[in-house]
Amino acid sequence: MIESWVVDDGSDVQVVLETLRAKIGEGQLETWLASSSGRKLAFVTNAERALVVLMDGEDDAGEHAVDPGAEGSSGGFVLSNGQYDEYPDVDTVPLEEAFRIVDHIVSRGTWPADARWAVDR
Repeated sequence: MIESWVVDDGSDVQVVLETLRAKIGEGQLETWLASSSGRKLAFVTNAERALVVLMDGEDDAGEHAVDPGAEGSSGGFVLSNGQYDEYPDVDTVPLEEAFRIVDHIVSRGTWPADARWAVDR
């Protein structure tokens, strides 16, 4: 059975990329998705790069997309509680790559075969 996903506000994610782009356009840089199997997918962006984290549940440290070889860090990741974060670029990916990863996870349940990620468990 393929799991279904909903956005943190309860809306369906049949058009996940449109949903994420719309949220970014509205200034909402943090989006959480929840699956019918209990998994969570976090997407936090600064509109150039994104942190993508896939967790097996609430208490799971999960795994996150990485950009090996990236240098430096980027700020501007504003969480829904107003917290302003900066992350090493190696722990984030370019925005279009993040969209591709999220779309693949939501539609197929797994990381894309060519995506790189680190396990945080």
